[in-house]
Amino acid sequence: MSAASGTGLTALVVDDEAPARSELRYLLERDERIGAIHVAASGTDALRLLDAQPIDVVYTDISMPGLDGMEFARILGRFAQRPALVFVTAHDRHAVDAFAVDAVDYVMKPVRPERLAEATRRAAALVAGSRSVESDAVPDETIPVELGGVTRFINRADIRYVLAHGDYARLHTDTGSHLVRISLASLAERWASAGFVRIHRSTLVAMPHVTEVRMDHGKCSVVVGRVELAVSRRHLRDVRAQLLRPRESP
Repeated sequence: MSAASGTGLTALVVDDEAPARSELRYLLERDERIGAIHVAASGTDALRLLDAQPIDVVYTDISMPGLDGMEFARILGRFAQRPALVFVTAHDRHAVDAFAVDAVDYVMKPVRPERLAEATRRAAALVAGSRSVESDAVPDETIPVELGGVTRFINRADIRYVLAHGDYARLHTDTGSHLVRISLASLAERWASAGFVRIHRSTLVAMPHVTEVRMDHGKCSVVVGRVELAVSRRHLRDVRAQLLRPRESP
């Protein structure tokens, strides 16, 4: 059985295969951050359970008959208070899509205990709104990107700025850029608490990486590394307030 009810995260395991459900439950029962554990054999059964009681974190497969894991995740996205979402799957082809539906992590089968523990750590940080050990920043996020048909992972903390490309966004780091299938507006809302600020309708900037603010005849720009990015008039007031406000004392 799981840890005592009332302590730890309330988890829901969703998988159409009984052995997979049993294995995942077995591993989660040994994590002190997990309390009660519920299981469901389909996305439809999982929604019924979610309607009946609050769940903190959902661990779901993707390839399931009927309502698959990705469709299930999109429905979760409409919840007013949605649980943290972790995909547990045998296929890596959905990793980029998982990012678009706000998944906390993407764990590959066969599941390694230490990898599942890391996913649970991220879920717990999200649920609790906890701060990282080193700073007051919100927990970092891992973003899956495709490079030459191979899925790789980058950290949000490494992203300097983001440029809009229609319904896509290009994430810029010190070493390159990566196109992901999510709108700039969605990222601006999702990453606001991590210090990302909209400076233009097509540009989102990570404030910790801004090294200069330039004003020239009423026009404003910010410098990130060796790149200068224009600030639109529409966003100027908010950007100046964000960039120039005094930092709180520790």
